[in-house]
Amino acid sequence: MSKIVDEVITANADYVADFGSKGDLPMPPGRQFAILTCMDARLDPAKYAGLAEGDAHVIRNAGGRASDDAIRSLIISYKLLGTKEWFVIHHTDCGMETFNNEIMGDLLSGSLQTASVDESGWHDSHAGGGTTDGKFFEWLTISDQSKSVLADVQRIRNNSMVPKAIPIYGYIYDCKSGRLVEVPEATEAGKAS
Repeated sequence: MSKIVDEVITANADYVADFGSKGDLPMPPGRQFAILTCMDARLDPAKYAGLAEGDAHVIRNAGGRASDDAIRSLIISYKLLGTKEWFVIHHTDCGMETFNNEIMGDLLSGSLQTASVDESGWHDSHAGGGTTDGKFFEWLTISDQSKSVLADVQRIRNNSMVPKAIPIYGYIYDCKSGRLVEVPEATEAGKAS
């Protein structure tokens, strides 16, 4: 096993030792809300939103974008598990701002190995062959955080399966301060009716 696997299994054993009554938590989130946010390792939604196990649904993907799968999860969160409010939270210094669809397609065409980045941009090793499939994929990159939050709130709000009674709030997490900064236009677009 790898060192990482060993660390995860050891951490899990410590967690199990103090698990207590968490096995009795109900499936629906106790605080009845959901957060769509980025997978960035610097973001800890439990800490920045004051969550404990069982409080809320947290849906994470690259950029915290309103992809079809994220919307699917939000709809299940509401329809089957009773969430009543949703947050879309992007963040500063997001990796999704460092490339676009063309760059990602080109990198994948070069190889399937991990790319590198420096002050001149992204670079591929061209080792082992690649695929052109990435050129036909929407990577949901970000050029402006406020605009992407607004676009995602609007995409969720305009989905025919999303009830108009659910408020959708738009925020940007500031990676330098830990502060959640509202995107007023997004929250307005997500207002319940």
